[in-house]
Amino acid sequence: MFGAPQIAAILILAQRGFEEIYSAGNTKRLLAEGAREVGAQYYPVVAATHLGWIASLFLLISPNADISMPLLALYLLLQVARYWIIASLGRYWTHRIITLDNAPVVKTGPYAFIRHPNYMVTLIETMLLPMVFGAWGLALIMTAIWAAVLHYKILLEDAALASRKEPEKDTPAG
Repeated sequence: MFGAPQIAAILILAQRGFEEIYSAGNTKRLLAEGAREVGAQYYPVVAATHLGWIASLFLLISPNADISMPLLALYLLLQVARYWIIASLGRYWTHRIITLDNAPVVKTGPYAFIRHPNYMVTLIETMLLPMVFGAWGLALIMTAIWAAVLHYKILLEDAALASRKEPEKDTPAG
């Protein structure tokens, strides 16, 4: 039987599929420009965690679950932040850790305020969407798993970005 949680899981799978197409294109182009991938052996852990979250929404939440409209609205608003992040990184946005040595570190959009906004959004949406359907336990378990996975990914990413140059600040003419 299908209900709102199963429809949500299918929609997220489609959304992330389209994002993966965009990510793969950026990855291919960046590698062709001389970029390198860091933590490639860890990427399957990230992908499996993400797919596990989506599968848990589909399989573990009752199709008859009540829907919290305020939490759903908050989740949808979070998707605006998600795409602000993607737009801010533009050609550098990928699911993987790809670094191009001569590229500046992006410090615009949400990156002007938070070092890893994408991972913050990931943790919040991982917790929030199950809560939309009253699955508080699932929300806590999957968020804890994601927190551990992302902690390690952030360590890998920070090490990869350490050698990248910061954007230059405008200097007054004089």
